[in-house]
Amino acid sequence: MNLTATRTYLEMRHESDLRPAPLPSDAHVARIDDPAPAFWRFLYAEVGRAYRWTDRLGWTDEEIAAYLADPAIQLWELTVDRTTAGYVELRRHPDQAIEIAYFGLLPEYVGRGLGKSLLSVAVSEAWRAGAARVWLHTSSLDHRAALPNYLARGFRIFKVETYEVT
Repeated sequence: MNLTATRTYLEMRHESDLRPAPLPSDAHVARIDDPAPAFWRFLYAEVGRAYRWTDRLGWTDEEIAAYLADPAIQLWELTVDRTTAGYVELRRHPDQAIEIAYFGLLPEYVGRGLGKSLLSVAVSEAWRAGAARVWLHTSSLDHRAALPNYLARGFRIFKVETYEVT
């Protein structure tokens, strides 16, 4: 069965456009410099399960390790009370734009306001890394709060397209 979905591309062109949301006192975001492929696979599979993230599920450990070894990729982990709650993957492009390539929370942490905080940290880290602009895309298959969160943090829509999902 095919499903038609909408993909919305958003960008932030100036650091001053960010409208941040603070991290709760029990939450922490840290960069993971040498993530194990199994940990990355866990994050990708569990965060993306409800949203049809499937394109990377078949990657081998070697493919994951090679991908994560790329200096253009950064992986950040959100923890709450020292327990993994979500992650964000930043990808630098040749034009010095930084894409928030993957972003999300584990299911048990959804609905607690953590997404706006994690997004705020991700955008701040992208600017800190010298981004020329920060961008991302979301889908109508993502959590219903995703697009409103991106807009509330200061992102602006620059492209919308439809696509088919099997």
